[in-house]
Amino acid sequence: MSPYYPGAVRRLFFTFAGGPPGVGLLLVRLLAGIAVVAHGVDVLHAAPALGIAISTSLLIGVGLLLIAGLWTPVAAGLIAAAAFWDTFAHPEDHWYALIVGVLGLALVLLGPGAWSVDARIFGWKRL
Repeated sequence: MSPYYPGAVRRLFFTFAGGPPGVGLLLVRLLAGIAVVAHGVDVLHAAPALGIAISTSLLIGVGLLLIAGLWTPVAAGLIAAAAFWDTFAHPEDHWYALIVGVLGLALVLLGPGAWSVDARIFGWKRL
């Protein structure tokens, strides 16, 4: 079986929502992804230790995947996990982490929507 198996993401979601629900999912993806990327850039501007810089750079990359809608369930799950961990690790910034974590969890459960790279690659094709 090829690692590029289109049925893997398709099995996660019955449909890739289009119309107004698809636009809503696009907006949620953009909001969560932009928030993660902007927060990561702010952290990197503070010149953190090497370990924090590497993990923040990876999280920025995951945020960019979420913005594009590529591997959305995995990207959103990683963002949700990192945000929920961040809620307890840095209680002074808990509102950001809580909001991004809930948005990530919602995207894991709802899917990427029709306006995503996932829908173009893994969505149902018409012949």
